[in-house]
Amino acid sequence: MATTLTTDSSARLPGLIRRLTGDEKHAPSAHSTIDVIQVLYDRVLRVTPDTVDDPDRDRFLLSKGHGPAAYYAALAAHGFIPEAWLDDLGGPDSRLGHHPDRVLVPGVEISSGSLGHGLGLGVGTALGLRAQGLLTPRVYVLLGDAELDEGSNHEAIAYAGATGLDSLTAIVVDNSSASHGWAGGIAGRFTVNGWTADTVDGRDHTALYAALTGHRPGQPHLVVARVESKG
Repeated sequence: MATTLTTDSSARLPGLIRRLTGDEKHAPSAHSTIDVIQVLYDRVLRVTPDTVDDPDRDRFLLSKGHGPAAYYAALAAHGFIPEAWLDDLGGPDSRLGHHPDRVLVPGVEISSGSLGHGLGLGVGTALGLRAQGLLTPRVYVLLGDAELDEGSNHEAIAYAGATGLDSLTAIVVDNSSASHGWAGGIAGRFTVNGWTADTVDGRDHTALYAALTGHRPGQPHLVVARVESKG
């Protein structure tokens, strides 16, 4: 049975991230996600290096795949991948690309590329688990606010709400990158479709933990993690 790997990686993550070089233009993307990813892997996700194939594990899907440095660092901190891999980001023989590859990187659930697809994949994953009678695993999908400009997300939001997909949690890191935004704020886009939602400071680990574990029966859950503007 999958278990939560409870630890505190805060002292190690900055040094591990610094080992990843060659993708500095996406550093703001990595920095915006680091606290959410740390809380997920330190305190929330029921998955360990020994349970990456356990059907009962929680699933984490990184839809916000640009600049995955924080993700790779967290995987290394928790023993999913060797730390030495961090020293060769995007090299010809490296397993760590500028987007994560589920075939090459242990612990990665989906390969990312074009933004805007992760939430739909999360809905499909949650539906598949439900169909198999696996009701304990949760599916967490991490998105950026700009991804919500993609129309495929609206279909996923509407469908998850209509089907009461309560094993699904979407986390939107809001660094004011969206071109269009949403009238009434990000949370309103989800709650009008039957989701529950919490909006918190994306740097406050106590608030993030409460929100990430604050899902309710019968409804999918949203966490909006507000961080400083990308500028």
